[in-house]
Amino acid sequence: MFTSQGPTLRELAVQALSSIERGYDLLAPKFDRTPFRTPDRMLDAVEETLARHEGTFDTGLDVCCGTGAGLGMLQRLCRGRVTGVDLSSGMLTEAGLAHREKRVDLLRADARALPAALDNSYDLAVSFGAFGHFLPAERPAVFSGVHAALRPGGVFAFPIGAPIPPSRPAWWALAGFDAAMRVRNAVWRPPFVMYYRTFPFGPVRTDLRAAGFTVETLPLHHFGRRPDGTPSWRLVVARRGAEAPR
Repeated sequence: MFTSQGPTLRELAVQALSSIERGYDLLAPKFDRTPFRTPDRMLDAVEETLARHEGTFDTGLDVCCGTGAGLGMLQRLCRGRVTGVDLSSGMLTEAGLAHREKRVDLLRADARALPAALDNSYDLAVSFGAFGHFLPAERPAVFSGVHAALRPGGVFAFPIGAPIPPSRPAWWALAGFDAAMRVRNAVWRPPFVMYYRTFPFGPVRTDLRAAGFTVETLPLHHFGRRPDGTPSWRLVVARRGAEAPR
């Protein structure tokens, strides 16, 4: 999973014992050589599905953009400028190096409190691999901030995987990781919030609707189907209506 150019075990341990912001500042130079980066296959699937279902957009926002993996996709989908927002200055530095002299703006900000200056500025917002960093009680603030940043009719899109049954080893691996993180956060400060099983679709849809979105899902056919015929991955397409509660 990790290459020889990726972070060492010691570097990962130091990151895990840091705050989220500091941890990603430390990891940023090697982040793209870890399995934590969103795979190009996922980015391509989301881009293709959005282009087919929605067409093109004017402006785009990548919430928790990290090193900028999703910014190239946004540039292809959007005619105008795109913006990447992240809490880690180290990750933004890497994103700037990857997208130098392109129509990309980078902004350091907390996704739980997006600046009001972004309000009514974007037609498309996306986010990849970041929702595990927010506790369920923090989701409404994130969703409300994205809702406010979108223009009326704007779309907030992100992939979400089907639930993993307990019969699969992956379920136990993720449950074990979450349990270890809860123990770590109970005995160590500052906390490092990263959980894999705190973003189920039902409660997420409820929070999106409470923020003012209408919600639909589109199958990401690229990842196949489960034995019961349902998609392994879906694209959540949350659309802002006329009002923008904040």
